[in-house]
Amino acid sequence: MKLKALLMGGALLAAGAANAASWVFVGSWTVDQGPDWQDVPPAYTGQQAAALLFGGAAGKYAISTVDANPLHIDFQSWVSVWGAGGFGDCPGYPCGRVVPQNLVTSTGGLYQNPGDESAFVRDWAIGAQFTNYAFAMVPEAATWAMMIAGFGLVGLSLRGRRTATA
Repeated sequence: MKLKALLMGGALLAAGAANAASWVFVGSWTVDQGPDWQDVPPAYTGQQAAALLFGGAAGKYAISTVDANPLHIDFQSWVSVWGAGGFGDCPGYPCGRVVPQNLVTSTGGLYQNPGDESAFVRDWAIGAQFTNYAFAMVPEAATWAMMIAGFGLVGLSLRGRRTATA
């Protein structure tokens, strides 16, 4: 019973530590830095574009349309809309719109038909006003200490159990 309690305590410490993290700015891009739309490129969400540009998995990123300050993250991204002049908030050129960071409208994952969107394509959203800011979650120093302590407890309990059975 003691082993189970130690294991549970270590697991809870590690899980709590994983949630206590902060966002760090890793870089930015303008929507129009992406591939030319005439090549039928993929349609990227803001998070997918960040993963492509800065590495890692899309889910580890938070995207903002505001600025590089982690306190201002709005979890939104700028996208270009194929054929923007006739869709939604886009009356003319240049034109982009703000969508949730993990969402785009696309045809089979591509930017190829009117109404498709992408956070990384050279089309309607041209210019610095369509900048996306990427942030990655990193554990704080106290988080690392709690994780190490949690894993240490688990290791000690396993070692104690092995000696007790020998």
